[in-house]
Amino acid sequence: MKYAFPLAAVIALVLIALIGVQIPGMQYLFGVAIPYLAMALFLGGFCYRVIYWAKSPVPFKIPTTCGQGYSLPWVKQDKLEAPVNTGQVIARLFLEIFLFRSLWRNTKATVHSGPKLTYESSKWLWLFGILFHYSFLVIIIRHMRYFLDPVPWLVSFVETADSLLEIGSPLMYTTDVVIILGLLFLLARRLFNPQVRYISLSNDYFPLFLILAICITGILMRYGLRTNVDIVAIKQLAVGLVTFSPTIVAEISSLFYVHLFLVCVLLAYFPFSKLMHLGGVFLSPTRNMANDSRMKRHINPWNPDIKPHSYAAYEDEFREDMVEQGIPVEKELPPKAND
Repeated sequence: MKYAFPLAAVIALVLIALIGVQIPGMQYLFGVAIPYLAMALFLGGFCYRVIYWAKSPVPFKIPTTCGQGYSLPWVKQDKLEAPVNTGQVIARLFLEIFLFRSLWRNTKATVHSGPKLTYESSKWLWLFGILFHYSFLVIIIRHMRYFLDPVPWLVSFVETADSLLEIGSPLMYTTDVVIILGLLFLLARRLFNPQVRYISLSNDYFPLFLILAICITGILMRYGLRTNVDIVAIKQLAVGLVTFSPTIVAEISSLFYVHLFLVCVLLAYFPFSKLMHLGGVFLSPTRNMANDSRMKRHINPWNPDIKPHSYAAYEDEFREDMVEQGIPVEKELPPKAND
């Protein structure tokens, strides 16, 4: 049921948009009001989460290390897995953000007859994960042509490179196929892998179903129902949204409103979900801290200034009570004066 409810929710969202735009006057709600509200929630929520994380205290040095740390000069240090300076930390973060380096080292444990436990390399998650994320990035860049006039050369270059295979008419974008494959793999992994399915929750399935629905409606508009979609009207609306002078044209397809509504739901949902790893990866203390706890003393700046209290001072303060309770002391009590 934890994946049936998210699927039902996405289907309900599709029906809400599909039926809602048939009501006269509701095109403005789905085409203007909801996009502005979704963008406000996305920007406000994103900034709030990042600022909240940035203000959170980190009382200890907790970098994740899985390599040889810096020690003696003749012992080779793993500079990426146990960084000790800013340059090494930046290199580690760069590889993590752009190449998903930690997923490249992904392994799986399997129990065989015997019993025998084996550890095997598992690169499929890294492969499909990186294909999905970079396809998503390219699709976002491609869609900038609807919001910008004139279209920047970078957007045109990315669009041309994406359709370089020149398959079909209109030309098929490679990322349209790749992102669907990536989504299907990530979804199948949660559905059919017993260990992953056990720890998966409804909020793990919902964004996968939602993004899949966004991709399917976008593909249908380009390849399946293109004749019913007015690209000029969509461009006019998109530019109007950016310039705060939106114009609703009646000829825009209902499928476009469904696609736009699902995108708005994703934007509004993004800051309050696990998708916020987009911003959180930069603020993760396990990744952005140097492994130099033995080289430098790390003092939490949020801790109150507490004056040290030595044992000698502690004993001076409580010596009489300690002697009375039979606790040994380093200094005896001074003899009491005779009456």
